[in-house]
Amino acid sequence: MPQIEDIRNTQSIQSAVNAVRHNIAQVIVGKEEVVDLLIVALLCEGHVLFEDVPGIGKTTLAKTLAKSLGCTFQRIQFTPDLLPSDITGITFYNQKQGEFEFRPGPLLTQIVLADEINRATPRTQSALLEAMEERQISIERETLPLPRPFLVIATQNPVELEGTFPLPEAQLDRFLMRVRLNYPTRQEERLILQRFREEQPLAELKPVLSAESLLSLQSLIRKVHISEGIENYIVDLVQETRTHDGVELGVSPRGTLALCRASQAYAAIQGRSYVLPDDVKRLAIPVLAHRMIATNQSRLHGHGMELLIESVLQTVPVPVE
Repeated sequence: MPQIEDIRNTQSIQSAVNAVRHNIAQVIVGKEEVVDLLIVALLCEGHVLFEDVPGIGKTTLAKTLAKSLGCTFQRIQFTPDLLPSDITGITFYNQKQGEFEFRPGPLLTQIVLADEINRATPRTQSALLEAMEERQISIERETLPLPRPFLVIATQNPVELEGTFPLPEAQLDRFLMRVRLNYPTRQEERLILQRFREEQPLAELKPVLSAESLLSLQSLIRKVHISEGIENYIVDLVQETRTHDGVELGVSPRGTLALCRASQAYAAIQGRSYVLPDDVKRLAIPVLAHRMIATNQSRLHGHGMELLIESVLQTVPVPVE
């Protein structure tokens, strides 16, 4: 297999990621795959949408990740009365200073938890959309760059839909991946009880990687080799989503790029300097499923996007390297 010019680059990524994994495991029980997907999103400078029921540790996981990286963290509780200025910040007149002063909002941080994002109005969601896509916010005809690294972890409850504003397809497409935590196993839940019964592990957690180091790792991801055969495989998968009988709207070119970059990052955190077909297959559902719209007939038969992606994976031939 082709190697990166300096193999130590890949090894440094895996070493740093292992340190973050171990640190997060001191607080979060299980969920190793979810943690890996979060790290992949960070390395790709993407954003993550958690779609799951309340109370399973989404906020704790986001805080643990931020603390492990030494990044600044803010949580925004989205509600129908939340205004764009509530998340971007406001300019007000300081009578003591006799001049206008800018008070930054919670978006001006490195890791943002957008809790119950679908409860905000489309106007507020559009302000978040600009931050996610452009890495900047607009305030009174001025734009301010957001700090780097910048990661939005958004949550939405798939069960309780009353009083919500469904995310438009354009905004869903801005998320690198959609992830579900799911309930812990019986053994994991017992360990959660034992770990949090007498202490709060998050309070004692120390950073193991700096934000500056993370930026360096992000630049190395693009050097991970992806062969022509793997590139064709990714394109074939995306093309198949656009012609599948059960799909009304297939994956956009942004999704093609997202799957490619995520595969490079996933290969790197596994200690490899090249992408395998299994990397692509592992990431196809979290990266592509939320970018598609099923036909009415598919929804009628209970075929979710995950099942349709699995069908696509079975249809497209896997390249032989």
